[in-house]
Amino acid sequence: MDVILLFPGQGSQKPGMGADVAAEYSAAREVFDSVDRELSVEISTLCFSGPEEVLTSTQNAQPALLAHGAAVWEVVRDQLAPHVRAAAGHSLGEFTAYHAANALALGDAARLVRKRGELMYESGVQRPGAMAAIIGLGEAEVEAACEQASQEDGIVVPANYNSPDQLVISGEVAAVERAMVVAKAAGAKRALRLKVSGAFHSPLMKGASDGLRTALENVAMREATFPVYTNVSALPAKGAGDASRLLLEQLSAPVRWTSLVQNLALDYPGSLYVEMGPGNVLTNLVKRIIPGTQTATCGTVADVNLLLSRLA
Repeated sequence: MDVILLFPGQGSQKPGMGADVAAEYSAAREVFDSVDRELSVEISTLCFSGPEEVLTSTQNAQPALLAHGAAVWEVVRDQLAPHVRAAAGHSLGEFTAYHAANALALGDAARLVRKRGELMYESGVQRPGAMAAIIGLGEAEVEAACEQASQEDGIVVPANYNSPDQLVISGEVAAVERAMVVAKAAGAKRALRLKVSGAFHSPLMKGASDGLRTALENVAMREATFPVYTNVSALPAKGAGDASRLLLEQLSAPVRWTSLVQNLALDYPGSLYVEMGPGNVLTNLVKRIIPGTQTATCGTVADVNLLLSRLA
């Protein structure tokens, strides 16, 4: 059975994540301990018991999600790796995907995403912005709503192409609110402000670029052992240099998740998509993009047991 690994992004974190896996498997516990030591922050405590408002903070949520994804991958790697054909991650999750593909050491990945979270938070303070989910409207209509609002109220752009009828927009507060009104008038079922600390994946994140560029230059990015499909291009990175460049571009570029999943489905038909980390946000999106796709989650001990039984 061919397997595609998926690693979730910010928003999937929740108190309790990884606690049972760390208690059951020493390999998972060591991943969490390594991230704690690397960052001199008790990320594992935030994962296992919160508090939620601290875990949700951008600079904590990103290494927490990396740690959980890396921990469950460490548990199932020996059995799963022979079946893996490719990987992808949503926003922050792309860093975890590179770690799973042996392109980023755990310590380097942890420092990178902690710094990325700090930079994104600081950019949000310096240039306050907003994000909103638009449900039930196609890509062209959402793009048109953003273009109209940008002409009237500032910068707003599509930030996440999550599925054909679910997009997230990002930009200056007035422009986002205006685009929500325009989208509703165009037939959107819902337009919902998201609880985020900045206008992620928009030009408002440009201020974080220099810091992340420096951080990327200070780590050893290796060739991935399996293809990692990138948010920016929706295609596999062409080597370590390309991967590093695209991780930097990703800060202010949209996440093209719909196209990415469509390309994976074309390249690896009939694969099992396994979401490594908390929840099932990405596998649900995959099923909306490619109906009938086989999916599995791998975030808890029960998930691990079920997944390994499917491979037996």
